[in-house]
Amino acid sequence: MPTSPTHEHSRPETNFALALRDALRRRGLPLERVCGRLHAQGINVSVATLSHWQRGRSQPERSRSLQAVDALEPILGLEPGTLRSLLGPHRPRGRALFQDPAATRCVYGDKSDLEQALGEAFDAFNTDTQLLVAHETMTLDEHRSTREIAVTSVLRAVRDGARQLTVVHFLDELPADGVDIVVRNGEMTGSHVVPDLRSVMADISFGRPLARNETAVVDYTLRIGRTPTPAPSHSHERRIRHPLRTYLLHVRFHPSALPTRCHYFYRARLGDEPRQRHRVELDASHTAHLLPAKCPPGVYGLEWEWD
Repeated sequence: MPTSPTHEHSRPETNFALALRDALRRRGLPLERVCGRLHAQGINVSVATLSHWQRGRSQPERSRSLQAVDALEPILGLEPGTLRSLLGPHRPRGRALFQDPAATRCVYGDKSDLEQALGEAFDAFNTDTQLLVAHETMTLDEHRSTREIAVTSVLRAVRDGARQLTVVHFLDELPADGVDIVVRNGEMTGSHVVPDLRSVMADISFGRPLARNETAVVDYTLRIGRTPTPAPSHSHERRIRHPLRTYLLHVRFHPSALPTRCHYFYRARLGDEPRQRHRVELDASHTAHLLPAKCPPGVYGLEWEWD
């Protein structure tokens, strides 16, 4: 949870965000249903984007987003132009943001799975915080399938008013009996699944607004069904947009399902050939791990082979 409290600072919400949130509350419509109604009109807006709009973390600016705003008004029982008239000036981009979207694209590439999952919210993806430390523990079962991914993140607020961390995971398969997210440090304020991308997303609140340079710890676990997934897992990777102090990946294999080989890899960008790749031996507890001496931006991971 956050470090010792200081004076609270909160980013002022726009009139647009307040009006949208109030309208959604009055209509009693979950964001998934609103997205479905927009999709039926040929307008594709992600749940993450709507969530960011109603919280004031981003606002509609592109032509397709403004089209979505126009379509939202009758869905929410509002007069035409009600929401449009409340939109403020365009937000500053580029260097005004600590987490510049261009830096993300340097690692993910254009039209990545992350950008598809987040939609317009991509440009505001965790722009209030800087990730300092990430520790992931992945657990596989006797069927060679991923059962749990436990994550501990240490973050620093880069501006006053940082409130939450958005996490996005892309899985080998989405199990029929679903994915549970258990948060130990922080409070989950929303989650949803994008089946086409096999992704799970969640917003985890720090509990209060952070002051600039204040730190917070977020700790959560993805529990991935109990029905064996059709295909075994072969790798796990972390995409890092900005240098980290520490990244630790720890993979636990089931004693009755051990890989024949395991390798560490690093690539500068998704889809690139690895710049580094070397063998990793399992320890006596049937686990493998990687702990890079330095963590510049790029893709870090472990991959393994089965008989």
